[in-house]
Amino acid sequence: MTVCPRCRAPLDTPLVCTSCHALLDPERTPTPFEVFGLEPAFDLEACKLTTRLLELSREMHPDFHATQGEEEHARAERNTATLNSAFHVLADELRRADWLVASLGGPRENEQRAMPPEFLEEMLELNEAIEHARTGGADSAEREELGRLSARLDAERARLMTQVASALAPLPARGNRKLAEARGFLNAIRYLDRARKEIAESRSGAVARPH
Repeated sequence: MTVCPRCRAPLDTPLVCTSCHALLDPERTPTPFEVFGLEPAFDLEACKLTTRLLELSREMHPDFHATQGEEEHARAERNTATLNSAFHVLADELRRADWLVASLGGPRENEQRAMPPEFLEEMLELNEAIEHARTGGADSAEREELGRLSARLDAERARLMTQVASALAPLPARGNRKLAEARGFLNAIRYLDRARKEIAESRSGAVARPH
C-alpha cells in the first residue's frame, strides 16, 4: 500500500493524505477508481460515491489551502479538478461502463460501431414512429403517442443497461469477448439516447404550439 511521504500513513487516494491533510502530486495520472480509492467495478453505490466526493472535496478545496502559498493553492485546484473529472466518469453508468471496456482492452466506440442484431430488428419497427416524432405533432393524440414512444424507449434503455451490467459484473478478463458485447450494448444505448432527446424536443415543441 502506498504511504504518505510526509506522515507515512496509508493513502486511500493519490491526491491527498486524509491523516495529515497534505496535498500530493501523483507520479502518474490516477484512474477514476484510484482517485476514490476503489477497486475497478461496474457496480457502485451512488450514495457512497457522493459521500466520498464530499469528503475529499473538503480535504482538497483551494480555500482550505489558500494561506499555504500559490504553489499549494494551484495543487489544490489541480487535484480538485482531477477529483471532479473522476466523479464525472464514475457517477454515470454509461461513462463508467465505457471507461471499463476501454481500460480492459475492449473495443472503443470509434473501433466498433456494431449494435446487437435483436436491437436493430426492434428499431426497424420503431423507426417510422421515431421519424414521426422528429417532425412533431400538435394535437393531443399525437402528443400521447410521443409519450408512449418515449416510455418504450426508456424501457428499452433500461433493458440494455441491464445487459451491460451482466457483461461487466463481475469484470471480465482483459480482452474477453464480453467486452465487445458490452460495447455493442453501449452503442445501442447511445443510439437510443439520441432518439430520446429528439422525441423530448418534439414533445416540448408540440406542447408549445398553439392549437
